[in-house]
Amino acid sequence: MRERGQRRRVNCCWMAGILFLGFGELVSAQLRYSVPEEVQVGSVVGNVAKDLGLDISTLTARRFRIVSGPNDALFQLNQNNGVLYIGNTMDREDLCDGIKACLISLKIVVESPLEIHYVGVEITDVNDHSPTFPESEQRLEIAEHTPPGTRFQIHAARDPDVGTHSVRIYKLSSNIFFDTEIRDSEEEKIPFLVLKKPLDREQNAEHRLVLTALDGGSPSKSGSLNLTITVLDANDNRPVFNKDIYTVSLDENAQIGTLVIQINATDLDEGLNSDIEYTFGKTQKKKVQDTFELDSVTGEIRVKGKVDFEDAEMYRLDLQASDKGQLPWTAESRVVIKIKDMNDNKPDMEVTSLSNIVPEDVKPGTVISLISVTDRDSGVNGKVICKILGNVPFDLTPSIEENMYSLVTKGRLDREIVSHYDIKITATDCGEPPLSTVKTLSVQVSDVNDNSPLFSQNPLELYLVENNGPGASIFSVNAADNDMNENAAITYHLVRGHGLLRDMTSFLNINSETGDISALKSFDFETLKTFQFQVVATDSGTPSLSSNVTVHVFILDQNDNAPVILYPVSSNGSAEGVEEIPRNVNAGHLVTKVRAYDADIGYNGWLLFSLQEVTAHSLFGLDRYTGQIRTLRSFTETDEAEHKLRILVKDNGNVSLSATATVVVKLVEPREAFAAADVKSATKDDEDNNVTFYLMITLGSVSTLFLISIIVLIAMQCSKSTDYTSKYLQETNYDGTLCHSIQYRSGDKRYMLVGPRMSIGSTIVPGSHANTLVLPDRRGTSTEVRPFGPRMSIGSTIVPGSHANTLVLPDRRGTSTEVQRQAMPTH
Repeated sequence: MRERGQRRRVNCCWMAGILFLGFGELVSAQLRYSVPEEVQVGSVVGNVAKDLGLDISTLTARRFRIVSGPNDALFQLNQNNGVLYIGNTMDREDLCDGIKACLISLKIVVESPLEIHYVGVEITDVNDHSPTFPESEQRLEIAEHTPPGTRFQIHAARDPDVGTHSVRIYKLSSNIFFDTEIRDSEEEKIPFLVLKKPLDREQNAEHRLVLTALDGGSPSKSGSLNLTITVLDANDNRPVFNKDIYTVSLDENAQIGTLVIQINATDLDEGLNSDIEYTFGKTQKKKVQDTFELDSVTGEIRVKGKVDFEDAEMYRLDLQASDKGQLPWTAESRVVIKIKDMNDNKPDMEVTSLSNIVPEDVKPGTVISLISVTDRDSGVNGKVICKILGNVPFDLTPSIEENMYSLVTKGRLDREIVSHYDIKITATDCGEPPLSTVKTLSVQVSDVNDNSPLFSQNPLELYLVENNGPGASIFSVNAADNDMNENAAITYHLVRGHGLLRDMTSFLNINSETGDISALKSFDFETLKTFQFQVVATDSGTPSLSSNVTVHVFILDQNDNAPVILYPVSSNGSAEGVEEIPRNVNAGHLVTKVRAYDADIGYNGWLLFSLQEVTAHSLFGLDRYTGQIRTLRSFTETDEAEHKLRILVKDNGNVSLSATATVVVKLVEPREAFAAADVKSATKDDEDNNVTFYLMITLGSVSTLFLISIIVLIAMQCSKSTDYTSKYLQETNYDGTLCHSIQYRSGDKRYMLVGPRMSIGSTIVPGSHANTLVLPDRRGTSTEVRPFGPRMSIGSTIVPGSHANTLVLPDRRGTSTEVQRQAMPTH
C-alpha cells in the first residue's frame, strides 16, 4: 500500500473560486486544495500565484510569502514561480486525530500593495493503518442456559483512518453457536457476540473463535481478536438498566466530586445473583476514566478530573451492570454527558506588524499592523470585540475575514508633538462575565523635514563700538529647528545684495556652522554710523527649509579724534598767533578767542579750555567753555609789553585727547593799536569771507546728506512688512515731523533750537552728534558752535535731543546768533 501510495501521483484540486473584496489597501482571496497524507516532500500542491491571478515576475519584489503560523513548516512557497509544495511529511492522524475534515489554513501575503490571501489545504486520508483490538485475546463466560439471541459485547477494533478507510465490517470464524451483530455509534462500530443456539456445557465447556475486523480500503486491511468462551452453569436472569441511554448536561470546570448522574439496574434473581456491580465497559477510553469515576455499588458517576469544553464537548460512557451469581449476568448501557461551555478563556491576539516605524507625514488610512483575534470558547463566549484604548491617531478596521483587524492611521502625525505611541488594544469577548486581553503595540514616529529654522528674535540689533579689530567676531546669530538629526542641522550664510548692501556685506564673514559673524575691516563712526544685512539659516533636510533674519548694526563713537585748533593758526600751520591790544584797555577786554573742533560726538567732542602756561597770571583770564581770553585788570607802566599764553584744549572722553595753542599778546600805544586794528580788520574781513564761504558749503553738503539719509530711511521702513514696521514705529514713536525750530533772545544773542521732533521715551539712534566750531566774525565778534549736553557712556539709552549742537553766527546788527540743539537730561 505504501509503495503504491508513493507511486500515486498527487491529485490537487482547488475549489471555492476566488473572492476579491477591496478594503483599504487589502485584497483577500480564498483557495482550497486537497492533498493526500504521507505524500513525498517536494510534491506540488498547486500554483497559488497563477490561481490568484498574480504576476509571477513581481513575486520576489512583492515578498510573496507564507505568514508564520502553527503549520507553516508543512508547506513551502516558491517565489520564482508561485508554486506551493510539501515541506514536511504529513501524517493526517497526528494533525487531525478524530476530525473528519482535516483542513490546514495558510495565510499568504504579498506587498506593494498589501494583499492577504487565505489558502486552505485539505489533507485527505489514505489507508495506512490496520484495525487493531485493545487486546489480542478476550475471555467470555456464558451460562449454559443462556437463551439464544443473547448479546455479549466484545472488544471493538480501532482504526485511526477515517471514512471508508476505518473499520467497516467484522467477521467471525465459522461455528454453529455464535454470530456477530454490529451496532453503529457516532464514532465507531461496536461488535456484539450473539448466541444462536443454546449451549451445553456437558457437550462442550469451551469455545474458541476468531473475530476479524476489516476496513474499507482497497485492498482492505484487517486485525483479529481471539475469543475464548467458557460455558457456565446456574444464574439465568441478568440485570436490566432502566434506560438504554442516559443523557445529562454538565458545566465545564465543574469541581471534582460533583455528582453527574446516578444509574440504576435491577435483577429478578435473589441473593448474590441479584447483587449488582457497576463497571465501565471494557472498550471505554482512558480519557473518560481519568475524567469521571463510577461507584460500583451505588452507580453514581462523579467528576474526577478537569472538565474542559475546549478539550471535549461530549463524553460517552459505556457502562456494565453485573450480578454476583456463580455465573454472573451483565447488562450494558451508555451515558452521554454534554459539556456546557463557560466563558473561561480570554481572547488571544496575534499581531503582525508591517513596520513599527511610521513617518510623520504618512497619509490617514495607512495600514500599520494586522491583528488576528481568537477565543477558544464557543457561541457568544467566543465572539470578540476589539477596540483601542486612549486618544491616539490610530483606528481598528475589521477585515472580511472574521476576527481579523487592520490597525490604520486616522489622523495626521506630528513627531514634534508626539514621537512615540504605545497603542493599547483590548479584545473583549461577549460572555458573562466578559473576559478581555490587552496588548500594547509600540509605534515610533520618524522625522521628516517639516519645520523651518527659526530665530528667537527678528530683527536683531547690534551696537558695535568703532575701531573694532579686523577679523574678530562681532556678533553671533542662532536659529533653532524643531526637527531632528540632519533635518535640524543648520548652516548660515549672508545675503549678498546689490549696491550699498553688497558693499557692506563684502566686509563681513559668517561661520556657516556656528553663526559667528566677523568683520573683515575696522568701522569708523565718523564715516559710517549704521547699516543692516540679512543672515539666512538653512537646514540639511531634503528638500531644505530656510528662514532669514535682519541685523541692524549701529556704530558707537569712541574718543579717537583729538581736538583741532582752528584759531590761532600761523602761516606755517602751527597753532600760534599774535594779538596786539592797547595799553589803556580796561579789565574784561576781549583779547581773542581760541577756536577748536573735535570730530567726535557727545562728551568725546565737548571741549574745555585751560591756561597751561602764562607769563603773568594776574593779567589774563581764559573762559573754560568758550575759549575767550580777557584782561583781568588794567595795564600799568611796569607791565611788560609782550606776554605769552599757552592754551590747552582737551575733550571730555574717558581717555581725553588734547591740543595746545600759543597766543602772544603785545601791548601797544593806543594810536598804534588803532592803526594795526584797521590793517588787521581788513585782513580778517578777507579771511572771514573765505571761511564763511567754506562753512556754508560744508553745512549745505551735510544738510543734503541728512535729507537723503532721511528719505532712504523712510523708503526702507515703508518697504518692510506691516508687522515689522508697526513694531519699530511703536518703539521709536515718530509723530511725522522730521525737524522743528524755536527762536528766543537772550541779551545780545538770538537763539534758534533746531533738531528732530521726537516723543519722550523714544530711543535715539547713533549719529546725532555735536561738534564745536569757532569762526572769526568780520566785526570782531565770534561765531560759535559748541556742544551742550550730558556725558554719555557706551550703551546708554538717550531720550530725544540727547546731543546738542550750538552754532553761533554773526547777525547783521552786529550781534551774534546762536543756533543750539538743546539736550534733555538723561534717565
